[in-house]
Amino acid sequence: MNDRKTRAANESLSRRGALARFGGLAAALGASALGARELLEGDDAEAAASGPAAVAAGMVTCVLAPEQTEGPYYLEGANVRRDITEGKAGTPLTLRLAVVDVSTCKAIKGAAVDVWHCDAGGVYSGTSNQDTLGKRYLRGVQRTNAKGVASFTTIYPGWYPGRTVHVHVMVHLGGNIVHTGQLYFPDAVTDVVYRRRPYASRPNRDPRNTGDSIYRNGGKRSTLKLARSGSGYVGSITMGVQRI
Repeated sequence: MNDRKTRAANESLSRRGALARFGGLAAALGASALGARELLEGDDAEAAASGPAAVAAGMVTCVLAPEQTEGPYYLEGANVRRDITEGKAGTPLTLRLAVVDVSTCKAIKGAAVDVWHCDAGGVYSGTSNQDTLGKRYLRGVQRTNAKGVASFTTIYPGWYPGRTVHVHVMVHLGGNIVHTGQLYFPDAVTDVVYRRRPYASRPNRDPRNTGDSIYRNGGKRSTLKLARSGSGYVGSITMGVQRI
């Protein structure tokens, strides 16, 4: 399709080579609550809370953290689109994912942010072992805007045995992977969401965050900041990457 061809032409991504080149190090930004809010909202606020001055003042704190595993369900050639729901039922979720230069905390425009996650029943699209080959729900790519933010319209993810609730994310810049990670949700919020349909039909999720071996390797710094929005939520986080 045209979106896939455009993405393929623009990106020439060498995933494996890039990951080997980084030797497993991640460039993830842990922003203070104030810093993340300032970065994501408003032109004046953005100018005040980005760059070396903000770092020196402690308004934004850049913390390098280990990358997290890509997982088994990544697919190349995801559609370039903002709405990735494809009619899947679930609590509405808007993801606002900011990408900044980790050395300056300044927003990066034009980075390609790739996300994918399971549906409310814990099933991924495009997998043979889950009988979803040829489907692409809950997957998509967006480029960051002038404020360094890529936004997605999706649903709150479900869970499956062995993993806590999460969203996979990958950031591409200049044809290279500069961050591979997973985004998490506060357990207290997930408890509230999972009392609703369709999640309530699958009770007793296990594990929770602290029982997940991948979460324990940097997940606390990769937890989305959630805010209520109508019947759903907006989840925000800022990822710091190194320009190559």
